[in-house]
Amino acid sequence: MLKKLKNYQFLFEELVKRDFKTKYKGTWLGMLWSVLLPLLMFLVMRTVFIEFFGRTVPHYTTYLLSGYVLFNYFSDSTKNGMRALRQNARIIEKVNVPKYLFVLAKNVQVFISFLLNLVVYLLFVKIDGLQISWKFVTLLYPIVMLLVFNIGVGFVLSALYTFFRDLGYFYDVVCRLISYMSAIFYNYKQFAPAIQQRFFINPLYCFIYYFRSVVIDGVIPPLWLHALIFFNALFVIALGAYLYDRYNTRFLYYM
Repeated sequence: MLKKLKNYQFLFEELVKRDFKTKYKGTWLGMLWSVLLPLLMFLVMRTVFIEFFGRTVPHYTTYLLSGYVLFNYFSDSTKNGMRALRQNARIIEKVNVPKYLFVLAKNVQVFISFLLNLVVYLLFVKIDGLQISWKFVTLLYPIVMLLVFNIGVGFVLSALYTFFRDLGYFYDVVCRLISYMSAIFYNYKQFAPAIQQRFFINPLYCFIYYFRSVVIDGVIPPLWLHALIFFNALFVIALGAYLYDRYNTRFLYYM
């Protein structure tokens, strides 16, 4: 896959540029919205939710944004990845190129926006009175693993969406359910220890918990969490690669 990606590097870069330009086409501020939008959203969330949930949670602003930023990245990445093949059907029908390029291009475009969101996130971490220490370097692990995980989910969803268009509507419900199960707004510590452990069944919560442990508690998570995150990312990327390998020739018939 990496060898083919190098052969189609020019096309891949053009796809990323096109997706990024399309996102802000027709706006006055253009790419500045990549920073302004999360800044405004974070300010609104900090103002509203801290009154309802934040009084009993230390550093609630950081607690809230840790969940929101990661979930928003996951949601945008997988939804865009799901529709990548359908949106590029005309190119796929005319040119013989690896179809996974379109999913990767969508993921890179969303990943760039996510990195810009992280810059704003760190600004709010400082405003919340937390210190940025050397342990923040360990956040590179969940960031890279989440990128791999999202690409894998994008592969799976885009393959299924090619055959089942209803998946687009159903996945919106799934994302809403995942957000409720990720303890983004509420404090997971209000539950009994046995119930707290069940949160880790949700792969996204593992990433959120990792971020909160390092940023808020100043603690590097245990090895079992690193292993669980790695397994989740590896499993879903392998599943996505399998679906693309098996149904690659059938995609054209359903575009």
